[in-house]
Amino acid sequence: MTTPAANIPTVKLLINGEFVESAATEWKDIINPATQEVLGRVPFATQDEINAAVSSAREAFKTWRKTSIGVRSRIFLKYQQLIRENMSELAAILTAEQGKTLADAEGDVFRGLEVVEHASAIGNLQLGEMANNVAGGVDTYTLLQPLGVCAGITPFNFPAMIPLWMFPMAIATGNTFVLKPSEQDPMVTMRLVELAVEAGIPAGVLNVIHGGKDAVNAICDHKDIKAVSFVGSTPVGTHVYNRATQAGKRAQCMMGAKNHAIVMPDANKEQTLNAIAGSAFGAAGQRCMALSVVILVGESAEWIPELVAKAKTLKVNAGHEKGTDVGPLISTAAKARVYGFVEAGVSEGARLELDGRNPKVSGYDKGNFIGPTLFSQVTTDMSIYREEIFGPVLCVLTAKSMDDAIDIINTNTLGNGTAVFTRSGAAARHFQEEIDVGQVGINVPIPVPVPLFSFTGSRGSKLGDLGPYGKQVVQFYTQTKTITARWFDEDEVGGPVNTTITLK
Repeated sequence: MTTPAANIPTVKLLINGEFVESAATEWKDIINPATQEVLGRVPFATQDEINAAVSSAREAFKTWRKTSIGVRSRIFLKYQQLIRENMSELAAILTAEQGKTLADAEGDVFRGLEVVEHASAIGNLQLGEMANNVAGGVDTYTLLQPLGVCAGITPFNFPAMIPLWMFPMAIATGNTFVLKPSEQDPMVTMRLVELAVEAGIPAGVLNVIHGGKDAVNAICDHKDIKAVSFVGSTPVGTHVYNRATQAGKRAQCMMGAKNHAIVMPDANKEQTLNAIAGSAFGAAGQRCMALSVVILVGESAEWIPELVAKAKTLKVNAGHEKGTDVGPLISTAAKARVYGFVEAGVSEGARLELDGRNPKVSGYDKGNFIGPTLFSQVTTDMSIYREEIFGPVLCVLTAKSMDDAIDIINTNTLGNGTAVFTRSGAAARHFQEEIDVGQVGINVPIPVPVPLFSFTGSRGSKLGDLGPYGKQVVQFYTQTKTITARWFDEDEVGGPVNTTITLK
């Protein structure tokens, strides 16, 4: 990591409303994963720059917290309009630096846009409660007030959606924000930040720094940051949660996943095969909600050849190329890691039904490609089952009954999402009652809730009680103040001294 060359664009910091060049001595190349072209360079912000960003947010909070709900709401109404108007540009940037297909990139932006729309309704979301006459002439009511400076640390796999999960809701509730995007693909995030500033977010209310581990630690440790939101890998998320909470902050960490789907023999075969293939191999498997394990129950175990055939129909190519279903992995290191897992699966005795290694991608021989890969005869003690591969690799297990399949899922330490495919309402209801996973799909392969609800991963996939976006995140970004009030008429005669704590 060195100072960037003059002809390569650099990613800027946002501090106090100004996009500024970093004084960093460490820089990281942003690589197009399909071509290995250097698209830009991102700085690892200095401690002084991080402190300046937090200081700017702290000062801005003094006035922003008192800004009317109407003003805040209108900013996000404008912001969602700007995102819509620039959707194609945002998707193109995202595809270039992350590798997703253009359609998937637009979906990434759109799912974030839904949260921006939700933020514009903050007047209905940030309501307190009131009880009239809890005692004679006494009323009690609550206010949901902002915390102060909040921060977000986002991953590479959704560089549009997840930043939009974080700073719009934090800012709409009256907080100020410091964002640290992934250093692997920050360019689309910065374009979204530019649009947010254009929409009217005042100077200092939103700030952006860049960096790696040191920047993450600085956010967790900084005394003026009150809450930290994180999405990413389990090791880093656990570190963030422990470090932030030990420093007295609120923290929500959405982490690793090993999402299972159960397929019952009565499931609609064609719809189920399409759903599994799309969820397992779309976005090159780089989704925290990808289906990476399928449990075929009873006679559905006979579907393996048809599942392999379906996977073979998917086209591997650069994300911007027409008709692409599976784009490249984010980096050469990610590709090497996934290849290593495939080798481990073979050595551990799983049956490699479909080997996606070394696909022929015309014109992109340097790309980080791996095609759909499918293992059968997988057991729960194998590394390909236990570890989060984060690539287009599907593990197929079999079970005699739904209850046996449920036991497999509930024994796994992770609980981000799960699904069942069946035509039986009774079976679906039994599944939703017995499964110990936070997000459940019934004939839906990626059960990520819309922003009216909250993302509710559970167990080893989540640290912190409250999830991102939806109703829960309003609680996360606010503190409740309870007020008990009594007013006296001017001519009212005072009563005797009351030494008890009971209001009558």
